[in-house]
Amino acid sequence: MDYFLNEDQKMLRDLARRIAEERVMPVRAELDEKEEFPWEIMRICAEAGLFGVFIPEEYGGFGGGVFENCLVVEELSRACIGVSVSFAGSGLGAYPILLYGTEEQKQKYLPEIASGGKLAAFAATEANAGSDVAAMQTVAVRDGDGYVLNGTKQWITNGGEAEIYSVFAVTDKKKGPRGISGFIVEKGTPGFSFGKKERKLGIRASATRELVFEDCRIPKENLIGNREGIGLIIILRTFDLTRPGIGAQAVGLAQGAFEAAARYARERVQFGQKIISFQAVQHILADMATQIEAARALVYSVAKYIDSHPKSYSKEAAMAKLFPSDVAMKVAIDAVQVLGGYGYMKDFPVEKMMRDAKILQIYEGTNQIQRNNIALELIKELASGRA
Repeated sequence: MDYFLNEDQKMLRDLARRIAEERVMPVRAELDEKEEFPWEIMRICAEAGLFGVFIPEEYGGFGGGVFENCLVVEELSRACIGVSVSFAGSGLGAYPILLYGTEEQKQKYLPEIASGGKLAAFAATEANAGSDVAAMQTVAVRDGDGYVLNGTKQWITNGGEAEIYSVFAVTDKKKGPRGISGFIVEKGTPGFSFGKKERKLGIRASATRELVFEDCRIPKENLIGNREGIGLIIILRTFDLTRPGIGAQAVGLAQGAFEAAARYARERVQFGQKIISFQAVQHILADMATQIEAARALVYSVAKYIDSHPKSYSKEAAMAKLFPSDVAMKVAIDAVQVLGGYGYMKDFPVEKMMRDAKILQIYEGTNQIQRNNIALELIKELASGRA
């Protein structure tokens, strides 16, 4: 379908597509097998200016929005979401600064992130604080002209590779969720180290590491927004902006899986016929194509809606993550089925795509949590008479 992109949007999409096809596809299997962080591809994305797509021009970015970022993420994900999440993870780390940072914080950190010179990361999750992010135990205690952080973060995308971290910690336990604050922590800060690098089912090219804070002293200037107690708000607002990006990853992965299955069906001969002539295969492909287009339409419309700066968009953001990620999982499984025994082999990309797809239903809020979020917003709308 034609989504009537303007010239700048077409340029971004085509640039990301070229990088995906020429630089990512040839190495994606090797990166997956070796669990190797895609630094060379990150440098190529930096040279192309893609890291600054959603960052305002005054901070060295392209000046686009959620929609432009989704276009880039979708194309990279069509080749490999291990690569695309490494790229998108830097944006996730940047959004807290962009949304709530002081002008001094924005001037200091956003240009470095926009240029791709330094990757960013977002650190909220802990061993006992996943879906229940407010249960985090990492603490930040005010001490003189700064804060001292102690605690551990788990499953942090770009952990160990990023230079700039948006880290969330409890500054006042008595206030519960209202006692969480955000901090900017730079790699190399004394007391900040990294634990094990996780071995994962999928997205194996991305780095997922534990962050460890042991009497890590942070200057007060690195308190995001120069305000305590707004950490949970920052987390929730950030996810509202980035969840359509997970939807874009899902659309890209599903598109790649569909293309691989369709190519194979046109080439594979059984019983003297190409298997694409069998109605059973045709129906699988028809369902895949329909589901992908529906998911893409949802992601694009929600992203554009968010860029119009409505008062609230939590429900729509949750939908844009929920539906496409379920589609990606189903499409990836169906692609393996179309390829049959070959689909189960590492020589073909759909095996990797099926492993990769599962995380889309889990990170940045499980799909069960998204259903909770959508239902809560619907209840509010019904109570107010808006639905």
